[in-house]
Amino acid sequence: MNVLFLMKPLEIINPQKDTSLLFMQAAQRLGYAIYYLAQGGVSITPEGLRFNVRALRCTESLEQPFEYLEDTVLNDSEVDAVFVRTDPPFDDAYLHDMWLLDRLPDRVRCINSAHGIKTVNEKIWLTQFRQLIPKTWITTSRTYLEEVLDKEGSLILKPTQGFGGRSIYHLKADDINRAVILDALFEHGYVIAQEVLSEATKGDKRILLCDGEPLGAILRVHPEHDHRNNLDAGGHAEKAVITARDREIIAQLKPHLISLGLRFVGIDIIGDYLIEVNVTSPTCLQELNHLESQRFEDSCMRVFLG
Repeated sequence: MNVLFLMKPLEIINPQKDTSLLFMQAAQRLGYAIYYLAQGGVSITPEGLRFNVRALRCTESLEQPFEYLEDTVLNDSEVDAVFVRTDPPFDDAYLHDMWLLDRLPDRVRCINSAHGIKTVNEKIWLTQFRQLIPKTWITTSRTYLEEVLDKEGSLILKPTQGFGGRSIYHLKADDINRAVILDALFEHGYVIAQEVLSEATKGDKRILLCDGEPLGAILRVHPEHDHRNNLDAGGHAEKAVITARDREIIAQLKPHLISLGLRFVGIDIIGDYLIEVNVTSPTCLQELNHLESQRFEDSCMRVFLG
């Protein structure tokens, strides 16, 4: 079985944190041939899709996690699965890859599906579940947002295509930097505002789902002088328990995720509220493994490819 991993350059991987690396290692342990597929490496031809790939072997070395075997070309008839593990932002290059992967034959497994990734903006899609999320506003109207900010007193603000804790602000109505922060945010177009949840001071919970079922959870806790809990923004991971409310949220999301072909998903929860549904390249599997002394990627790979 030939398994392709669509990713940004391998040189930027942090082998101590990267979730994609765990999936590649798991596929190799199961005896599959693994290939790196760069952004823009897919072509449409009269015969079907064509992939410019690099054959790899995972090593046990943190300094050099891959051995490069050969550059080659595979036709879609030679491909059994494609893992979409391109890091956000979901930009034009990302979108074009998804448009082309939509042409995959049905027999080729795509995890997560190109259709699902195109459908689910990680911060907007969940607004259909009003009973699960905090009060949320999404707008291009600065005047309206300022009215909301004055009424609420403070808000969490972020762009629709943000990731890794970038450009997330806890803005108070009387903040001296109010104008410049709003200037910066509205340059992106739509701005998302959410009510400030008191439970955020304790951290936010990342729950990883495999075919809609929870693998486990970690609590991402912000550093002392930052409100952001994201690990890329300096947060750290602690053990977390999946509560009855978490399971209620998961149960409502599961049929939608399954129907969209979103098989590996990371949901973020603060207190009793869902705040994001991560589908482009969900992370935190290494942190979950370390905290639970497990290799969850092996069970995931058996589900995805078995």
